[in-house]
Parts: sequence; C-alpha cells; structure tokens
Amino acid sequence: NVPLPVPTPSREASLTQKLETALGSVCPLLREIMVDFAPFLSKTLVGSHGQELLMEGKGLTTFKNSHSVVELVMLLCSQEWQNSLQKHAGLAFIELINEGRLLSHAMKDHIVRVANEAEFILNRMRADDVLKHADFESQCAQTLLDRREEERMCDHLITAARRRDNVIAGRLLEKVCNILSNKHGAWGYTDPATAKLEFWKLDAWEDDARRRKRFVHNPRGSSHPQATLKAALEHGAPEDAIMQAREEFHAQLASSHMQQSQSSDLMDDSELLTDDRDLDVDLTGPVNISTKARLVAPGIVAPGMMSITSTELYFEVDEDDPEFKRIDPEVLKYCDHLHGKWYFSEVRAIFSRRYLLQNVAIEIFLASRTSIMFAFPDQPTVKRVIKALPRVGVGIKYGIPQTRRASMMSARQLMRNSNMTQKWQRREISNFEYLMFLNTIAGRTYNDLNQYPVFPWVLTNYESKELDLSLPSNYRDLSKPIGALNPSRRAYFEDRYNSWEHESIPPFHYGTHYSTAAFVLNWLIRVEPFTSMFLALQGGKFDNPNRLFSSVALSWKNCQRDTSDVKELIPEFFFLPEMMMNLNRYRLGQLEDGTAVGNVELPPWASSPEEFIRINRMALESEFVSCQLHQWIDLIFGYKQRGPEAVRASNVFYYLTYEGSVDMDVITDVVMKEAIENQIRNFGQTPSQLLMEPHPPRSSAMHLSPMMFSTVPDDVCMTMKFPSNSPIVHISANTYPQLPMPSIVTVTTNQQFALNRWNTNYAASVQSPSYAETPQNQSNNLPLSMDPVLLQTGNNNVSALRRHLGDNFSQKLRIRLNCFVTTVDSRFLVACGFWDNSFRVFSTETAKIVQIVFGHYGVVTCLSRSECNITSDCYIASGSADCTVLLWHWNARSQTIVGEGEVPTPRATLTGHEQPVTAVVISAELGLVVSGSIAGPVLVHTTFGDLLRCLEAPLGFISPENIAMSREGVIVVNYERGNIAAFTINGKRLRHESHNDNLQCLLLSRDGEYLMTAGDKGIVEVWRTFNLALLYAFPSCDSSVRSLALTHDQKYVLIYTTF
Repeated sequence: NVPLPVPTPSREASLTQKLETALGSVCPLLREIMVDFAPFLSKTLVGSHGQELLMEGKGLTTFKNSHSVVELVMLLCSQEWQNSLQKHAGLAFIELINEGRLLSHAMKDHIVRVANEAEFILNRMRADDVLKHADFESQCAQTLLDRREEERMCDHLITAARRRDNVIAGRLLEKVCNILSNKHGAWGYTDPATAKLEFWKLDAWEDDARRRKRFVHNPRGSSHPQATLKAALEHGAPEDAIMQAREEFHAQLASSHMQQSQSSDLMDDSELLTDDRDLDVDLTGPVNISTKARLVAPGIVAPGMMSITSTELYFEVDEDDPEFKRIDPEVLKYCDHLHGKWYFSEVRAIFSRRYLLQNVAIEIFLASRTSIMFAFPDQPTVKRVIKALPRVGVGIKYGIPQTRRASMMSARQLMRNSNMTQKWQRREISNFEYLMFLNTIAGRTYNDLNQYPVFPWVLTNYESKELDLSLPSNYRDLSKPIGALNPSRRAYFEDRYNSWEHESIPPFHYGTHYSTAAFVLNWLIRVEPFTSMFLALQGGKFDNPNRLFSSVALSWKNCQRDTSDVKELIPEFFFLPEMMMNLNRYRLGQLEDGTAVGNVELPPWASSPEEFIRINRMALESEFVSCQLHQWIDLIFGYKQRGPEAVRASNVFYYLTYEGSVDMDVITDVVMKEAIENQIRNFGQTPSQLLMEPHPPRSSAMHLSPMMFSTVPDDVCMTMKFPSNSPIVHISANTYPQLPMPSIVTVTTNQQFALNRWNTNYAASVQSPSYAETPQNQSNNLPLSMDPVLLQTGNNNVSALRRHLGDNFSQKLRIRLNCFVTTVDSRFLVACGFWDNSFRVFSTETAKIVQIVFGHYGVVTCLSRSECNITSDCYIASGSADCTVLLWHWNARSQTIVGEGEVPTPRATLTGHEQPVTAVVISAELGLVVSGSIAGPVLVHTTFGDLLRCLEAPLGFISPENIAMSREGVIVVNYERGNIAAFTINGKRLRHESHNDNLQCLLLSRDGEYLMTAGDKGIVEVWRTFNLALLYAFPSCDSSVRSLALTHDQKYVLIYTTF
C-alpha cells in the first residue's frame, strides 16, 4: 500500500499568487489609465475586424469592475489584445504621451493663471483689509474726538449754565435789595441825611424810533475819584484840587472795601454752587452749530463760543483768552451778555453787519428791545449761523419779507427793497426816524462805538439869546460836508488833496473821520457806561479839560476851524438831555480860564438841556432841513460818498475808512494785520454805501396836505345826546380805518356802555355843528352814529342787558374814566371795581363776561392798556386798594389775559405805594409803568417790575388823580384841585401849574407835544406840554367834562359833558 501524497498548492494557485504580488500595485494605475483615457484608446486599440476592443465586449467593464489581476492579465494576453497591442500600442502610447504633455502644459498654464489670479485676489483682499482697518481706526478716532467734543460741549454748556445762573441770581439779588432798600421799600430810608448817593446809567432799551432814553439804577456806579486824581496829577492841577481828589479817592476805596467784605460770603456760596455736579444742563435740543465768535458790545470785543440748538442761542465768553483778559474790568461789568442765553421766540430781526470793514458779523434784535452783535471767523460761518437762527428777516418795520435771505441782504439791497424812502417822502415818518433807518441798514449800530449812528449838525447859531427857526441863516448848508462849510478850510483840504503824492496811499481831504469811538465817548462822557469806556480809552483818567465836551457852541466852532475836527453829531443830540448834565457828579477838571467843567454849556437860547434837545429836534424836523436833507444823505450814505462825485464835493476820507479798501484774509503778516485793524478800529469807518444815484427829495407839505392851508372849520363838529341821563365817565376812540368796525366806546356811571360807529369818511366842513338825537337826524356826513342797540332799547329789557356790565361793582369805589379800557378793535371791554377784588373782560357784542381775573387782595381801582396795533399783544396794568400794581399780558390771538398756565398770572408785581392806587399808565414802547396813590408818591417802574424812581411833586401837590405819558417820554400828573406837573421819564420836573378848575381828565397827543385838560368848568384847554403854556381853549360846555378822547389821526377830540 503506497501512502497517498500530501496535497500541495497547485501550480496555478502559486502562479496567481505571484501575479497578484507582482502586479498588484500596477493594476490600479492601469485600470485608471484605461478608464480615464478610454475615449482616446478605444480608437487606437482595434481588433482584426476593426472593432474597438476597449469599448466593445468586456474590456472596459473588466477595467472598471474587476479587482482581479489574473483577469486583467488574461484580457491583455488574449490574442486579439496581443495583436492590437503589437500593432498599435507603441503609436498609441506615443500619442498618449504627447497628449499628456500638451495637457500638462495647458494644466500648468491654467494652474499658474489660477495661482496668479488667486494671488491678485488675496492681495486685493489684503489691501481691502488694510483700508478697512485704517477706516475703522479713523472712525474710532473720529468717534473718540466726537465724543470728547460732545463731552467738552456738555461741560461747556453746564459751566455756561452755572455762570448764567450766577448772573441771574446776582440780578435777582440786586432787584430784591432795590425793592427792599429803596426809599419806598420795606427798609426804605426816610431821613434825607441817611439817603445813599444814587448813580444812574443809560439803559439799552430802545423805543420804536431806536432811541435809548431810559436811565436805570447803577449799583456799580461811582464818581470815578481815581480818574480825577490821575488826571489832576498828569495835567498839573492846583495842589488843593489834588488834595481834594486824593481824599475822594481814598473815601471811595474805603467804601468799596466795605462793599467787598459784605459780599464776599455770597461769592463763596456761589462758588460752592458751581461745584455741584447734579445741576441739569439747560439745553433743550441737540447742538446744531457750535462756532467761535466775538461778542461786540460798547467798548468790548469778547472772544468766546456760540452754540445754537433747535430753540435757543447761547454765547459763553472764553475767560482764558488773552484778548478777554486785556479788557478793562470796569467796562466789563456793564456787559450783560458774557454768559448769554436767548430763546428763538425772543428774536425779532437779524441784520448782517460789518466788523473791521469785513462782512463777518450779525446783529440780532430782541423782544426785550435790545440788540446783540457777534463777529465770526468768515462769511460762510455767518451764513450757517443765519440759517440756523429763526426766519425773521430784518423785522416787519421796513416792508421787507421776513426771510433768511433778507437777513443776508447787503445794505444797498435793503435800501432798494424797503418802502421807507417812499414813507419819508410822503411825510409818514419823521426825519429822525428816516435817518435812524438809514443808519441801521448801513451797518451803524449802538453795539460798536466805531460804527455809531451818524446825525448831522443842523443849526449854526449857538450864540443868540433868541433863536428864530424860521430864518434860513440859522441852518447849516446840508449840501456840503462838515469840513467844507468854512471856505478857507475847504481850500486847505482841497489843496492837500490835489498836492498829494504818496505812492501807496490814495489822496484824501480829511485825515480824521466824522465818527469814531473816541468822538462818541467824548460826546457821552457824562453818561454811564460811556464814562467808564472813556476812562478805559484814556488809560484810567479823564482827558485834559480843554479837550472834553464842555460847550455846544465851542464844539461847533471847532468843527468849523480845526483842520483835525470834522465830526458830525450822534442821535442823542436829538433826544437825550441827560447827556448835557453831570448827573453822577464827576470832577472833570477846569478849563484854562479856571471854569470848572460840569454840565455842558448850552447856547443862550436854551434855558435847560430839555429845551436845547427839543429845539434841536424841531430844527431837524423843520421845512428847511426837510428840503435839503437828501443832499446830506448823498454825502454820508449815497453817491457822493465815494468816487468822482466825492472828490467834487470835497468828501474824501482816508482810504482805510472805506469798505473793500483792504482784504484782511490775504494779509499774512501778523504785525501788519494788527496795525491795519488798529487803524480801522480807532480812526473811523465810513457807512456802507446805500445809493449810486442821487437820493430823491422830500415832498412838500403843501403838496401832500393842501387842506392844511384852508379855512379852519368850526370847533364843534357834532353834538350827540344819549338816551340815558347817567353821566359818561369813559370814552375810548378806536377809529383806525383798518378796523372791521371803527367805533367810539362809551361807559356811563350806571355801568351801561355803548358801541358807537365812527364814520372814517367824514371830513369836517366849514358849517354849523350837527345835533343828533334820533336816527332821522343822522346823515352820512356825520362823524358818529349812535349805538343801534341803545336806539332800540326803549322798554326792551333784553336789548338793555346787551349793553350793561352788571351790578357787582363795589359801592366804596367812585367810578372814574380809568376804571375801563377797551381792546383796539372794540370787541372787548375790561372793567374793574368789583367787590370780589377782580377785574373782568366783557364782550361788547353781548355784554357777557369772557374772563374774570383775580390777583389783587383789594378792590381793583384803575386800569391801563399799553399802546399796540390791531394784531399785536399788549400789557394791561391794574392798580388796587392793596397798594400794588399788577402787570398782565393780553394775548391778541386767544383774546384773553394769559399766564404761565391755564389761570391768568401777572407778569410783574409793582410795589412801593402805601395807600390805594388811584391812577396808572403803561407804555410798552418805553417799558415803563407810572402809578400814583392817595396822598402818596408817583412811582416809575419798568415793565420787569423794577422801581426806578419817584416823581417828586411840587410843594402843595399832594394826591395824584390822573396820569398821562407820551411816547416822547413826557409824564403829566394831575394832582387834586387842578394842580398839574410835567416830568421827563427820568424824573426831572419840567414845569408845574395850578389851574383854577377842578380837572377831571387829561389827555396827551401822540407826539406828546400837546396836553388837553378838562374839568368842572366845562372848558377843554390845549397846553404845550413842555412848558405848560396855555395855547387854546375850546368853547365852554354847559356843564363839567368827565372824559376826553382823541381819534387815531389826532384831528378830532371827543368830549362828554354832564347835561
């Protein structure tokens, strides 16, 4: 038995294993090549019959799906594949290699291109990243700066608010101290020996004609003994004068030290308050504009920062600026706007202005009748500021639309677009008002002493004892400049002009100007705050007495003979008599002849400063001046200001006084720029040129009013008898033709009123007076028609109730003319005297009560309404038995008395009386309230509630009963038993008279020139207010006269007599 052989791996299995081992790593590559290049290889690997070996049969499927090496070897070793490979493999693989090379090159180029593009994209992304990073850093930095600026602005506004609060607190403290310590206050002095010395300053309040006439208390005032002493030492005054000046100076120092010690605690408290971080910022909106600005005020140019929100304007001075530190502290204390805040609702007009002959400033006129002026770095800033401020234009007075464009108008454009020249030609406005208008639009302003308003000398006779204003020889030739009035002096100036040979300076006639800051301060040296400004200009001392303004006649002579004196006048020469008086008792030195300089020496024809001002104003408004004033306007504002016409008129000044003569922006030399600015600042600036052609003349009075030369009609135009026998105690004449129903409102003692129609077409004729009792007697040619409701009453109680004010009046009060006032349109009647201490507003249409106003603690005894037009608000003042006067605001839109809330509240409470108030009168234009009480004083308050002064009554004039005040500032008081006294608004008594009639009423004409009185004797008399000279008496009435009224045109007087 042979053993069976042990099974061993077969030869085939060993071969397969070896193939797998040898070709295992190559097969995947081979499969991949065959599959990837199948489209190419299928055309090359063909069989004997031309078939495609790869695509037909199992070739491609094997390469794709088989994982066995043996199958691949068997496929490739088959006869067909061997034959095809032997015939075509070499060529196929050569082509394949070539194709691969081409593909590889193409792929390389593609990859390189893609790489380059990728690198470009990456570089661009990197650059974008860098830019974005830089932009992000820039935005971060800008945001940081913005936040810092906002924080700085917030700190600035908070600091400014605190400073403003301190200023306001100081003013309130002064006001309270004044209320308590004045003569009529709770702590008032009664012994004249203990009365303190009072100082006064000119207030910035302007009336409608832009006159600053009001003097107010000056708590910081003094007689400037240090300036007197310094001047005495420098000018070589006598030894006794120096010793007296030293004593006064040391006395002043001692009193000032006492005042400082008394107020140091208060200053410490205020400084503590400024450290309180919990105070709120009084900024109600986002800051629209914040820019550097200069506050331009009299004697001051203060750098600081202006901020404008959506509702307010702020200015905060930069106290660290060297320019601010150079300002004299004595001048600085008179500036109220260093830490200023103004609501947009206060802004009334905005004018573009020049500063140092550059158009980079604006002047803002406020509801408080003051103005503020700011200068900016450049003109674009000016435009931005005007656009951010309210759109008020240049106001409503000049007939120019209230647009921001109007605020940017040049002086010539304002002149061209206004209607004031036509008004002046038609004599609707006075010469003074027209000259103030020209000064205003030409850039002249009270805020910049270098550009102060200019007025002409109009008179030449300052030596005669009597002045005849009808003589032409007493008037100046207004067709010539002041420097050319004297022929010899004119020849001197023209010779200088013709012989001038300087290369860089153009020829000129006059090296000095007609208006400079020094000239203005010299004119006003006796009036604070100009006294302090004058001392700051003169180095703290009064100038040599021989150079001070001491005599009107001497000043006129110097303007005619001195080659360095060609100055014109200022507006105050026509309205401010106090400039001639040394009210604050300054020691100004002595002239060469030993005469002490005190009050200004007046011409012999003027017995007082008031008379001089009045006559000078009369001369300005005279026909001689009116017919040639346009020629003076040509010289100062018109076509003779510059150019060939100025040369022919001998009217050329130094070239740096003219606008456009130098561009400050192109001057880079700091020293040169400062020198030019000082030249402009100190040696005068010519107003902006308004006209390039001759100014039209004024129309003659005869041409405009030919009837003024016709026969005078009879005094009595009409007599009307009312159905009621009750005496009329009040008449209001609301006769403006623009009213829906011009009317005369009358009120009787039994509280019945009437709304009588006024005929605006009535013209008085030379005929007998009409007598009207019934409608049949009334015709179209009568001035007045009776209230139709009264005519229909008869036995009709319903109609009677439509004209009755009720029976609630106090029986303790005597109903008088000043117990009632009416609105301008006669729609409402305000009455006082009610037992419940109220006063009431009635509708004149229905006699229904519209409003009951409480505020007093006693019966309201008298009322007064301020002047206003048809659409404007006004003040109503109420006096009471509680010894106070309350000031109320009548809103024309709501036609009610308004307050801070829904309940009417008074704007101010006026104190000082110790007995019931009997009379009150108020003027919104002058900002004054004048009131009198039983056996008491006549007090003058401001509309803000400050007591200014007491009008000292003449001896024997005890109890004021009626008071009247004109817009010219004359106050007339009627005391008991027919005693009359006339005062200025600043307290000087002009004249007093004792009448032989018991006067019941008095009335002033609109211009204050004439006074009308009437009383128990039934005689209406006309007086000249200034000197209380009796001018005319109307025919006597049959009984006493209780009330008077004047129509709007001042042509007709309405008189009621008790039948």
